[in-house]
Amino acid sequence: MAINTLSGRFLILTTMFVVLAEVLILLPGIANFREDYLQTRLERAQIASLALLTTDQMIEPDLEEELLANAGVFNVVLRRNAIRQLVLSSPIPQQVAATYDLRETPYWQLMRDALAVMVDPSNHVIRVIGDPVQKGGLVIEVTMETGPMRIAMFEYGLRLLTLSAALSVVTAFLLFALVRQLMVEPIKRVVAHMAAYAEAPEDARRIIAPEARIVELRVAEDALASMQRQLTSALKQKERLAQLGQAVAKISHDLRNILTTAQLFADRMEDSDDPGVQRAAPKLMNSIGRAVNLCETTLAFGRAEEPPPTLSRFMLSGLVGEVVEGEQPPADAAQIDFVTDIAPNLVIRADREQLYRVISNLVRNARQAIEATGKPGTIEIGAGEEPEGWWIRVQDTGPGLPERAREHLFQPFSGGTRKGGTGLGLAISAELVRGHGGRLELVRTDADGTEFKLHLPREFDLPERTS
Repeated sequence: MAINTLSGRFLILTTMFVVLAEVLILLPGIANFREDYLQTRLERAQIASLALLTTDQMIEPDLEEELLANAGVFNVVLRRNAIRQLVLSSPIPQQVAATYDLRETPYWQLMRDALAVMVDPSNHVIRVIGDPVQKGGLVIEVTMETGPMRIAMFEYGLRLLTLSAALSVVTAFLLFALVRQLMVEPIKRVVAHMAAYAEAPEDARRIIAPEARIVELRVAEDALASMQRQLTSALKQKERLAQLGQAVAKISHDLRNILTTAQLFADRMEDSDDPGVQRAAPKLMNSIGRAVNLCETTLAFGRAEEPPPTLSRFMLSGLVGEVVEGEQPPADAAQIDFVTDIAPNLVIRADREQLYRVISNLVRNARQAIEATGKPGTIEIGAGEEPEGWWIRVQDTGPGLPERAREHLFQPFSGGTRKGGTGLGLAISAELVRGHGGRLELVRTDADGTEFKLHLPREFDLPERTS
């Protein structure tokens, strides 16, 4: 429908505003027409009276009636030399209803009087007073009917409205054609490019080529072209990353199976009586364990999405104890003290396995950061309860995060905190916490250490099981 299009609405609005402007002109125009009509009657009456004043003889009644009829009045009174003289007269059909003085009438009063004549269908007799032309006296006044004047005013108003309507249509059409050429067509071109690009955003040939001559539209086309180029590049990169992720997932799956077999043989080596083997076995076990964990982490991230958490209530201190036990460094590694500040009876509501992965990732990063310094350190795990839910804090006395890691901390393959890291641990942890409706944040990181804090909400709309 035309009314729902930009050009159609512009056409309608243009017509409405032009007609409104013409209507506002109509009332002053009719007021001017009425004033001119009355002035014409005064001029005709003056001419008739001057023709009579040129002779001292009485005129015939028929001639007097003809003069008054041509002037369109009933009688004429002319004041000359301070003498008021009834020059022409005839019977008045009714009493004078109103008197109008055109000598000093304000314009707003002229419009009011014109409107009063238009809305009153009755034929009244009025007295009109004005100045004679060419100084033919001091004052001239006539009496006349309003009926013929009202008919003439309506005819003039109809002609004016007809002309206004014609001008409105022509003006609206020209504006419509101009706006359609300058605005609507370029906008339709941009929309067509957007639709074509949406069908195949990977096709760089469908990126719009800015060519609008209007500054605002050219800026919009430039912005659209820039966005399309960035989106096409990002889609190509994501496609390559997806292919790479599939390949890495397959490799990690096979590598995990191989490492699992190696882990079984390493377990047997711990029973060896050879002192050298006994010293090397723990290191080998730790290395294999880390490699297996890396493969499992990569496979977990390679899935389309993490499964929704299965909520249950459990003692947090027991879970943290398992994490600390699993992350204890070998005896010959750097001395790391684990400090837990968790109430023994603190019960939280979360997915136990996913929360274990989150805390384990944070503790492992902290341990590896301290080990990289070769100096003793401390990892502190604290937790507490608040009205909105629970919080868990993991902080260490390591060297702090590098600047590059802070910029892309929770982005996969970008927020690695150590050399050789994949940057998946923190990304997975943040995703798991978001799955609980919570958030994981970096509280601080400096030369004195790093502190992470995660918040778990008390209310979260998920099925709950009791354990």
